[in-house]
Amino acid sequence: MALIGVITVSDRASAGVYPDKSGPAMESWLGAAITTPFRISRAIIPDGAGKVADTLKRFCSSLKADLVLVSGGTGPALRDQTQEGLALLEHRELPGFGEAMRMVSLREVPTAILSRQTAAIIDKSLVITLPGKPSAIATCLSAVFPAVPYCLDLIGAARIETDPAICTAFRPA
Repeated sequence: MALIGVITVSDRASAGVYPDKSGPAMESWLGAAITTPFRISRAIIPDGAGKVADTLKRFCSSLKADLVLVSGGTGPALRDQTQEGLALLEHRELPGFGEAMRMVSLREVPTAILSRQTAAIIDKSLVITLPGKPSAIATCLSAVFPAVPYCLDLIGAARIETDPAICTAFRPA
């Protein structure tokens, strides 16, 4: 059974100033798209490269999550340091994920060019960074998730299957 990490990076949500909406948005999308059994482990953390790196290390190295989705901290603001935290641990960056997410997001909002989302491999975990806005999360996951199951296969993570009505996973013959 796959273990999927769902991490929200937000100073205000982690302090309880407002409710986390991006974590539930990621969970809802995954619940609709994935047909094989999976478990979710959650975290809501403040912005900052160190906190992001510590949390990713726990999810990828200790918990051995197969897939980790991280929302928030991907913009150009000074506190947006999700990418810097990821860079401290990544073994391989997969820049095509970010390129695809920005391309599809540009159809909806011109400020998508400010986004720094990407994906990377840490140990045997695929980590995908996403924007914090729930509708943008769905847009981005819909764009990149067809490649996720095969990527998980390639890195030795748990196998997942998807509902073709939501997301048709691509695996070469």
